[in-house]
Amino acid sequence: MMRAATTIARYTLLEALRNRLLWLLLILALGAVAVSGFLDALALTESRQLQAALLGAVLRLAAVFLIATFVVTSMAREASDKGLELLLALPMPRAVYLFGKLAGYAALAVLPAALFGALGLFFAPPAQAGLWALSLLCECWIVAAFSVLCMLTLSQVLPALAAAFAFYLLARVVGALQLLGHGATLVAGASQRALNTGIDGLSLLLPHFDQFTRSDWLVYHSGTGAELGYVVAQTAIYVALMAAAALFDLYRKDL
Repeated sequence: MMRAATTIARYTLLEALRNRLLWLLLILALGAVAVSGFLDALALTESRQLQAALLGAVLRLAAVFLIATFVVTSMAREASDKGLELLLALPMPRAVYLFGKLAGYAALAVLPAALFGALGLFFAPPAQAGLWALSLLCECWIVAAFSVLCMLTLSQVLPALAAAFAFYLLARVVGALQLLGHGATLVAGASQRALNTGIDGLSLLLPHFDQFTRSDWLVYHSGTGAELGYVVAQTAIYVALMAAAALFDLYRKDL
């Protein structure tokens, strides 16, 4: 069974490489460097810090967007070509298929994390750039696992992409929403308190992407091992939960 999962993962990665995803990553990296260099020339003070912060933010968004888009479109194309039915007709558990796909997407996420982390070496020491790259890898793993869950549940490209991007956006801003909500607690009415309760509930359910892949690690070199441990712990929890939910949905499907 392990051999079957490895084979599925290998062909998933090969599909990405044959679709010129690596070239797209290189083009995005060069574009981000060009834009950040342009802003560096415009800035009057702290130009290098501004360039590092902008480059980190753009590369993080580009990596997440590409991973989510590829996962959804790849699974949609496989379903359209009846590849999923063919694989599940083989004498192997459905869990092998799911874990093979997740392993392939996890290996794919190493490409943007390594490439974009290498660009971080221009602005930060190797330890800080490596910390940023590992955090980006964890962020991409969570998004990839959620995208797989969305595609298995929703079965359509547009709703799955919308759900994946909404999940990422909420996870990115939920910490800021909490700060804003609790800052207004003293003058809050009943509706505001109810809203704050809802935001707190979302905060418990969602990963805190505002603590992942922070630009200040590249700008001020302030990342620590404890912060990386927090990121890794969240990644392990959410990937396991999403894999379990996707597995439940896959087994209940009548294919």
